[in-house]
Amino acid sequence: MNRNVLLILFSLFSTAVLAQTGTVRGIIKDSKTKEALIGCTVRIDGTQLGGTTDVEGSFSIANVPAGTQKVVISYISYQTKEIPNVRIESGNTTAIETELDEEGKSLQEVVVRANRATNTEVAVITEIKQLKPIAVGISAQQIVKSQDRDAAAAIRRVPGVSIVDNRFVLIRGLAARYNSVLINDVITPSTEVDTRSFSFDLVPSNIIDRMIVFKSGSADLPGDFAGGIVKIYTKRRPEQNFTDVALTVGYRPNTTFQGVQSHSRGGLNALGFWSADQQLPSSFPKSAGTFDALNPAQRAAYARLLPNTWGLNTVSVMPDIRFALNTGRRFDIGNVRVSNLTSINYAVTNQFANIDFKLYDNGTVANSVASQYNDANYARGTRLGILHNWSARFSPGFNLEWKTLFNQLSTTETVIRTGQDIANNNDVQSFSERFENRSILTTQLAGEHTISELTKINWVGSFGYTGRWEPDWKRARYTRQLASTGPYTIVAPNDPTPSEVGRFYSKLHEYVVSAVANGEHTFGNPTDREPNRIRFGVYGERKNRDYAARFYGYLSPSLTARQRSVGTAFSPEYVNGQGGENGGFTILDGTRDLDSYRGINSYAAGYVSGDVYFGPKANLTVGFRGEYNDQSIRATVQGVDKLLASNKIFSPLPSVNFTYKLSERTNLRLAYSSSVNRPEIRELAPFRYYDFNLLADIQGNTTLTTAKIQNIDAKWEFYPSPNELISVTGFYKHFKNPIEALLLVQTNTLAYTYFNSQSAQNYGVEIEVRKGFTNSSSLFLQNLSVVGNLSLIKSKVTVGDVITAPDLSGQINPYRNATDSERPLAGQSPYLINLGAYYTAPNSGWQGNILYNVFGQRIFTVGNIQNPTIYEMPRHVVDINVTKQVGKKIELRLGIQDILNQPVRFAQDFNRDGKIGSDVTSQTANADQNIRRFKRGSYYTLTAVYTFGRRTIIP
Repeated sequence: MNRNVLLILFSLFSTAVLAQTGTVRGIIKDSKTKEALIGCTVRIDGTQLGGTTDVEGSFSIANVPAGTQKVVISYISYQTKEIPNVRIESGNTTAIETELDEEGKSLQEVVVRANRATNTEVAVITEIKQLKPIAVGISAQQIVKSQDRDAAAAIRRVPGVSIVDNRFVLIRGLAARYNSVLINDVITPSTEVDTRSFSFDLVPSNIIDRMIVFKSGSADLPGDFAGGIVKIYTKRRPEQNFTDVALTVGYRPNTTFQGVQSHSRGGLNALGFWSADQQLPSSFPKSAGTFDALNPAQRAAYARLLPNTWGLNTVSVMPDIRFALNTGRRFDIGNVRVSNLTSINYAVTNQFANIDFKLYDNGTVANSVASQYNDANYARGTRLGILHNWSARFSPGFNLEWKTLFNQLSTTETVIRTGQDIANNNDVQSFSERFENRSILTTQLAGEHTISELTKINWVGSFGYTGRWEPDWKRARYTRQLASTGPYTIVAPNDPTPSEVGRFYSKLHEYVVSAVANGEHTFGNPTDREPNRIRFGVYGERKNRDYAARFYGYLSPSLTARQRSVGTAFSPEYVNGQGGENGGFTILDGTRDLDSYRGINSYAAGYVSGDVYFGPKANLTVGFRGEYNDQSIRATVQGVDKLLASNKIFSPLPSVNFTYKLSERTNLRLAYSSSVNRPEIRELAPFRYYDFNLLADIQGNTTLTTAKIQNIDAKWEFYPSPNELISVTGFYKHFKNPIEALLLVQTNTLAYTYFNSQSAQNYGVEIEVRKGFTNSSSLFLQNLSVVGNLSLIKSKVTVGDVITAPDLSGQINPYRNATDSERPLAGQSPYLINLGAYYTAPNSGWQGNILYNVFGQRIFTVGNIQNPTIYEMPRHVVDINVTKQVGKKIELRLGIQDILNQPVRFAQDFNRDGKIGSDVTSQTANADQNIRRFKRGSYYTLTAVYTFGRRTIIP
């Protein structure tokens, strides 16, 4: 009993001793600029207790002995400051706000950064830690380590993120349509015509400050999401005056220095433009009916106005070239600090692939081939990108910024398809000569105002333009009897169709005007570490899209004319409209009224949210966002303007985010939010587009409705050090009317549309680790850091008894039991893995990394009773990068991407068991079957970066 009494007394004594401690928190600022200082060292004199300030200039030191203490604050190039007689009370928090003065004349030659750093790993981890919603991110510092050349490559390092087609982002395994993307806090429009997707490869890595991916919603974030919200922040102000240039040479073994078939576009093709003769002459009648009423000779006369650029030539592919020029300047005009950041990027890239493509009868056994092809696909891409940012700091309370990002892109693609149409007993040879040009511009004027220590306001006005042209896309299909040796003959039906010989023209113009305003008010003492706040704001956007397409099909009764080669068949002398065996070609206008449409989207949102702190450990953020969205699709049908689709909806979107601090380094987060997923303009438009590469028609569905999603998240996060993180997140989502892609019933070809399923749910867990080994006894481990994340996800869709979708003619019909009643959600991956190891050799200028990622099989397109569901299969990707600093001005980088070069593969779930087995060749009822398969090839890059006159900067 005496021993138990002693233990109790000892425990009470220990508790009493431990209770005699408090916490010191505060904010450190520059005495002149009043801006937060990052990285200041704060220590309790005479003890081992201390800490550093974060991106907000804040610090926190726990377990400080009660009583009177001296606080010492130091920062390189600033005068050390001592604050004596700081009273520490047991169990309470003492708040300090102070300022540091710069050193005197002894450091006049040194430039000191007064702006808050946001692009380091520590800064991003600190920002994520302080955010109320659940979020993850990647810094410019980590992007440089990984040598990722664009945002698409960089963001796949983020937990729960994977990449499709090297440019589209999937978050938590959900399709790209479930993500919202913002650049500098303004929503970006879809960069694709047919789907809702933002092409992340448009953003060069050298202009990125950081990327934050929000996994849970909050009132100040857009409500149109389910996977996540990606915020891309471009660099704001240069850290110092600098100019640097970078040149990258890329080599792909299956492409570079190989001979490939291509076609010429002339003009300024190297800069992403095309020559004037590729545009449809203005003399062509605007109406298909007017044109087709002309006689064959008259129509042929118009056809001869089109250049005969069908001929192909063999070219030797040169290495890829990427060039970047970056400049930054800071100067004062009176009392105004002005900054400029300019980045110019130019790239020419090449990609060749041999693509195996098969379609099946889908009868009683698998792999009963209806048609099989090999596509020799060569694409040459160019990109000219310009970032031009200006900022002016008029005072510590007023900043003004103008940011402009422009991309000019082009793709010259040549596809030669050979194979057999077994179902129709034909050998087939097809050609596609396509050029796509895109211009994407966003420009923003933004202001930040500090009204008082308690109130802040910011606003953004934005204009965006997207232009997309497909001038003179030429397609032709030749056939001959299966296994014969006779000549191929052009298939030229009397009723032109985009899948046969012809020329296709399209253009799209989209204008977006946005206005954003946000405010924040703090209650109580603003120097408190965790003051109560209220945030509020409005967001307005108007989007106008104008799309127009024209198609002209060739026809001729002459067998002789149709058996000429693709380079000679459409020469002017053979396009004469004459009948008979010795006659030539004429053309018909196959354009439909619905091949052009106008889309308008009006969006307005307002929100309010507030923070409520329950002591130093618990914080609750409650918010409400209201969004009104009005979509309409119009087209001129038989001379009459018609409203084809109208989708008006108000969405109330509440959100709750709760954070509980288990300790100073450990948080527990809980989140709930309501969100939506709206159909895109193209998904609503009844326009029918033929995709030659997929051998598929794609058309919209005017009956699509907005999906509604309920999101629940829980996250445990531990921060061992300022640049380390361990976290585990669980989530659950419930969808009402999710939008998915659907295969239509069509013989020997594919056709896609979009539809609403009845409901869906998905749930999963994400694990993230960022770990260093600075305290290890091993020098090697001290310079090693690892990053890894794993996502495991389960999803299930309930389709419902009836779905509403268009048939091949565009007629909207109800379909009963058209597809599997239960299956995974389209685009949902069951698992995602990203791993990375980074090593920096001390004092040698060497650093390197090895990176790995993979995603689980996911539904590419939902199948029907005739065509089973198509899945995109996993592929393991390994990248290696090595960097060497040579002196102070030169940096050399070697990158090897996709070392394993595993095939991109799409397979059909013939046995309808919800997975693709290893048996994809045998003709059994339980086998599955490959639809499309090809290898992109490994990619080797060598980069040299040269810096002009960069001055030494103290971080």
